[in-house]
Amino acid sequence: MNWNSLNQAAQLDIIKEESKTQPVLIYKHSTSCSISRATLDRLERNWKDAETGSLKPYFLDLLSYRGISNEIANTFNIEHESPQVLIIKNGEVIYHTSHFGIDYKSLLAFAKN
Repeated sequence: MNWNSLNQAAQLDIIKEESKTQPVLIYKHSTSCSISRATLDRLERNWKDAETGSLKPYFLDLLSYRGISNEIANTFNIEHESPQVLIIKNGEVIYHTSHFGIDYKSLLAFAKN
């Protein structure tokens, strides 16, 4: 799995544009949370590029970039949670979940819609 680092708020505009031609996933991760670590490990173990197609994954380290997480919440009108995933298509969030609701198969279903 090849994560793209999300470390600047200006990238949110880029993500919105990218999502017009391919689905985009944002994973919000807390390095101090065992649930976040468990869901990240499970996602990375199951990830198969052949299955995910053009889904582009971005990784946000919440402890280092909390302001960006707040901006994500404002930009996409989604309440902040951690860990959390969002799938964005055509500039809009089409799916989001958090904690142990983060499931690879569910992500695939929304990424291919």
